[in-house]
Amino acid sequence: MHALRRRLAILFGFALALAAPSVSLAEQQDIAAAARGVVRVALVATDGSDAYFVGHGSGFAVAPDKVLTNAHVVELAREEKNLVIGVIPSEGTKTYGGRIIAYSPGNDLALIQLEEGRLPVSTFYAGAVSDGSHVTAIGYPGTVDRAQGLGLKQLVEPLATVKTSGNISSGRASQSFDTILHTAPLAAGNSGGPLVDDCGRVLGVNSFGSVSDGNDAEFGFAVSWREVASFLRQAGVSSLHTVVPCRSMAEADAAEASLTQREAQASEQKDRASAQARDQALAKARDDAERDVITARENAMAGAAVLLALAVLGLGAGGLFYTQGKEKQSTWFLAGGGVLLIAALGLFFLKPSFSSIDDRVKLPQDGGVTSNGAFAWAGDNVCKVDLNRSRLTVSQPSDIGFNWAEGGCVDGGTQYVSAGSQWQRTGVPDEGNYVTDSQFDPATGTLRVQRWLPDLDTMDKVRALTKDKPVKGCAADADLLARIATLRNDVAALLPAQPNERIVYHCQKGRLAPSDPAP
Repeated sequence: MHALRRRLAILFGFALALAAPSVSLAEQQDIAAAARGVVRVALVATDGSDAYFVGHGSGFAVAPDKVLTNAHVVELAREEKNLVIGVIPSEGTKTYGGRIIAYSPGNDLALIQLEEGRLPVSTFYAGAVSDGSHVTAIGYPGTVDRAQGLGLKQLVEPLATVKTSGNISSGRASQSFDTILHTAPLAAGNSGGPLVDDCGRVLGVNSFGSVSDGNDAEFGFAVSWREVASFLRQAGVSSLHTVVPCRSMAEADAAEASLTQREAQASEQKDRASAQARDQALAKARDDAERDVITARENAMAGAAVLLALAVLGLGAGGLFYTQGKEKQSTWFLAGGGVLLIAALGLFFLKPSFSSIDDRVKLPQDGGVTSNGAFAWAGDNVCKVDLNRSRLTVSQPSDIGFNWAEGGCVDGGTQYVSAGSQWQRTGVPDEGNYVTDSQFDPATGTLRVQRWLPDLDTMDKVRALTKDKPVKGCAADADLLARIATLRNDVAALLPAQPNERIVYHCQKGRLAPSDPAP
């Protein structure tokens, strides 16, 4: 028993930091979304029909059925055969059993396979972490459990996580393995939980804290992404990760407004330049048409004069032959002279008039647009991410394919509905904790995709909206279009006004290369 207590002391060997938390700069929706993949990893001792709560740490999902935590959190479960691992999510009503499938004490990482169930998967930030960056530690500190007087029953039921904030203090790391030093308060039980940035992406796995006076941790150490990436790769797990720097939605809005203003000014200048160029082209085209008419008139009159002269000679020769009694030759020359005279008169009177100048003015026609002013996007398109206008948190900045058909059918199976000059669609997946709202503007080829990461209860309410009346497939059926429009309004009423992500794409004709990701 003494050895068990000593090991438990190691398991819970760091306490709450005294450093005061800094003012939170994080997008709380993103932190809340990140927390939904965080779990309590509980160790329970079994003795016949009895079970005893031995201790706990934290962890988070790196795949729907796999949880990453610290090696020291589950160390006892490897050594004590009567210990079992329980995985308790932060929301819902179910808890799951788990087993260790990968274990690396060298960098304090372990991977747990769920025996059943699925969890929201966390996304890692694989870019460089800046000194002083604001961070949040998410987990289940035992000091909070004890302060609330939680009993065994509450500790093995789904319970909300605890979040503490601080800043990165780079330049110092542990000597054993690569870590991130930070000031987010930690306590026993935070082990294995994620350290996230203000967009909710995981920067590292909280492992241990610095000890002062024997009971408080003023600094925390998190196992870095580099260590985690190597560990997961060796375990055969493909993690979600991104290198897009974190920015707030307010920053994205300000950037988009600035870009829009600059583009509007550039468009106005372009329109003025285009109008000026068109006026110049019109003046040149009119001048060219006038020159063409004058030249045509001069050529016609010169031709008529030549024909008239030939007609006079023909008629004169015909008369001369007639006086000489050469009737046959006279007839031919008189007939030829008459024809030439008629041709000369016709050429003179049918010469181009000055009033035909306007009809001859020709300007190059604008191409690539249909009669309603929208570009002809029908068919395959490649939509490229505009990072300057976007705010990405958990998604990759990847180009996507977009097959557009007149009438709003996308990719052959997703119906959009018309709303003014744009086409819209709300997407509710059968699996996965997210909701998307897409808007396509055929006039500019701009596709805007907004994504929410709601809690489990909200997702259940959203999915209930389509339970009896699915909105799958493409059709011009009025009932389907009405259901799609109604779904969008009903879903919007359940979600916050601000999404977690906004991805702006600019589409152009073409197809994705075989190596490019599917939409």
